Amino acid sequence: MTLKNALIFFENLVAETSRKSEIKVYHEFIQIITSLEKKDLLKNEILSIETELDNLTLKSNSANRKKYFKKANNDFKKYLKDTFSLTTKGYYTTYYGGLGLVFGLLFGVAILSNLERSLGISLGLIGGMVIGSIMGRNKDAEAETAGKML
Repeated sequence: MTLKNALIFFENLVAETSRKSEIKVYHEFIQIITSLEKKDLLKNEILSIETELDNLTLKSNSANRKKYFKKANNDFKKYLKDTFSLTTKGYYTTYYGGLGLVFGLLFGVAILSNLERSLGISLGLIGGMVIGSIMGRNKDAEAETAGKML
C-alpha cells in the first residue's frame, strides 16, 4: 500500500464513522502519513515503509476496528522509531515524564521519608515528573532540530 493510498484509505474511514474515538485514531494515522510524505526520504526507505503498511493488513475487516487500528498505529510508530528513529510529537516528554515519576517515587520514599511520609512521596513524585518532563522536552527539541520528528 503506497503512502497516498493509505492516506485516502484513512480519509475514507474518517468519512464512514461517527465515533470520535475511532476518528481520533484515524487522524493520528493521517498525521503520521502526511508527515512522512513531507520528509525527504530515499526511495528504498519509502518502499520499506510501504511494505510495513502492507504487513499491517489495514484493509482486513475486524470486529473491533478501533482496537485493531490502535494496535496497528502503535506497531507502525514502533517500526518508524526502531528503523528510522522517527518519533511523534511529545514522545520523549511522555517517556521521560513517566521515568521521572518512577524515580521521584523512589527518591521520595528513600530520601524524603524524614518528612511526613505522604509529603515526602508527594514532593518526590512532583519533582521527578517536573525534571523528567524538562529532560523530555529538551530531547524532543533535539529530535525536532535533527528532523527526526513526525
